Amino acid sequence: MSNKCLECGEKIAGRSDKKFCSDQCRSAYNNKLNSDHTNLMRNINNTLRKNRRILEEFNPQGKGKVSGDALVKKGFKFEYITNQYQTKNGHTYYFCYDQGYLPLENDWYALVVRKEYIL
Repeated sequence: MSNKCLECGEKIAGRSDKKFCSDQCRSAYNNKLNSDHTNLMRNINNTLRKNRRILEEFNPQGKGKVSGDALVKKGFKFEYITNQYQTKNGHTYYFCYDQGYLPLENDWYALVVRKEYIL
């Protein structure tokens, strides 16, 4: 009994349970299968990395303050964070990896770096 490659349709030689004729066909098939998810994840990760770079740019000393308008002008997207931290007194810090911010009054943000993330 001969199987056909799921990617190119060629006959498969070898084991009876093989699904692909080559590593290239296996990779191409799986890349097509996962491309929608991969593109979505790639776009989200790119946005998170951009947010981190923007926060780092405004916070070279590890502690600072910036207006929300300045962040948005650089392309910062507030809806993309990696995690958040709530203090005992109820303040919520939002983080893009190790770079974080705390919303203040009048569209200002305190900038911080989570030192325990740095190895």
